[in-house]
Parts: sequence; structure tokens; C-alpha cells
Amino acid sequence: MALETKPYKFAQHVETEEDIKAYLSAFLEEDGPQGFIDALGHLVRKKGVTEIARVAGVSRQNLYRTLTSDGNPNFITVSKVVEALGCKLVVA
Repeated sequence: MALETKPYKFAQHVETEEDIKAYLSAFLEEDGPQGFIDALGHLVRKKGVTEIARVAGVSRQNLYRTLTSDGNPNFITVSKVVEALGCKLVVA
């Protein structure tokens, strides 16, 4: 009998703005820029691509495309998505 598995939902326990900040920070610290983009993708899918795209002012298709492992989002798109998630990018 084969073991049945399900895909892991990375951001399943991320609920509050503090959770979002900690999640993004952890991925950035562990995996650098690509980890940060991956974390954005997890959060966008959890919150709803259509809603985040609307709030960020980008097209849903563009958001899907840029947050894939092959995507290469520009800084403006990343900044808009971070703000749509209720956070700010800060250099400290």
C-alpha cells in the first residue's frame, strides 16, 4: 500500500500582520531574495491572488507569473505586494 501525501501549505498558520512580518523575515534570512519571493508567493496564494492583485494594482496574471520560481519580479511589484499584505519594506 502506497503512502498518500498532500502538498504542504507553507503559510497555513500565518494570520496576523505580525505573523506575516515574521514569515517574510524568516524566509529572507534563511534563503535570501529568492526565499523572500517564495514567501510572498505563499502569502499571496493564502490571502487570494485576485484580492492581492487588486489591492496592489497589478494584474492577476502578472502576479501569478512573477511569483513563480521562474519569475523575476521587479522591485516595484514586490513593494506593491508587500504593502498589499499590510507590511512595509524597510532598510535597517
